[in-house]
Amino acid sequence: MERGAIPLDTLDGPFDLQATVESGQSYLWTRADGGMYERDVAHGGDAWYETVVPPLDAVGNDRAVVRVRQADERLVWESTTDAVPILTHLLRLDDDLDAILGATPDDSLLARAYEAYRGMRLVRDPPFPCLISFICSAQMRVSRIHGMQRALATEYGDTLSVDGRTYHAFPTPTQLAARTEEELRALKLGYRAPYVGRTATMVADGEATPAAAGDRSYEDAREYLTRFVGVGEKVADCVLLFSLGYLEAVPLDTWIRSAIADHYPDCDRGSYAETSRAIRERLGGEYAGYAQTYLFYYLRAGGE
Repeated sequence: MERGAIPLDTLDGPFDLQATVESGQSYLWTRADGGMYERDVAHGGDAWYETVVPPLDAVGNDRAVVRVRQADERLVWESTTDAVPILTHLLRLDDDLDAILGATPDDSLLARAYEAYRGMRLVRDPPFPCLISFICSAQMRVSRIHGMQRALATEYGDTLSVDGRTYHAFPTPTQLAARTEEELRALKLGYRAPYVGRTATMVADGEATPAAAGDRSYEDAREYLTRFVGVGEKVADCVLLFSLGYLEAVPLDTWIRSAIADHYPDCDRGSYAETSRAIRERLGGEYAGYAQTYLFYYLRAGGE
């Protein structure tokens, strides 16, 4: 393993690793101490987090094992390669967080959320694992979604042995497409099993790929992603926001719909598309997805 550290004072704005990776944006990281999602409110802390990263064209890396923890005003990392560009990409360390949050509206609820989880950033997950994660997310607690992704990696992904430890990569589309519905149901995917299998087959066969959405305008990209089996507008918005860099995307999940009902009732326009446009404008347009993620986490963790 290579080792290094990223001083947090070199970033534009604050950073909180635990809030970022345990806030329900990503299900591809695991806490080395086994405590992922064991507390309702994840904020601060110095636990090690681990993931196996597939090749990312944006940073030109091969598949890598990455471990990272936050301590002494640094992000300390261990990896099978230089982790700085990988962590910068995955955890959006290149965002100017102060400027982004400053560009969103002056709103008392947002202000409370920003203060409660100061330093939480959006993630930039690999597209295919992100797509599968959110197909599995319907009507599930974050701990269960995470458990499903770990089970898929353990059962069907490649294994990497590093320094006497075994790490499991998330399955490739071809590896998942080879599994039967019964095998996927055995991992407790339930009715999501055929959606995962069919979507993996679409990607493996070249019928469509989630990364292809990234070349489109926002609403066209959302429409493109709904071609995958089990993907509606909300799941598509999650992939756009947490993988493909559409920071204006506002997934309308239960918590955000509750926020609309309680705090922004004028944004409820009936249809998903019209309500999405209205709340996106209310939350500042270009960076509305950042505001949405703070609201989601703040409300889910019992902030109001």
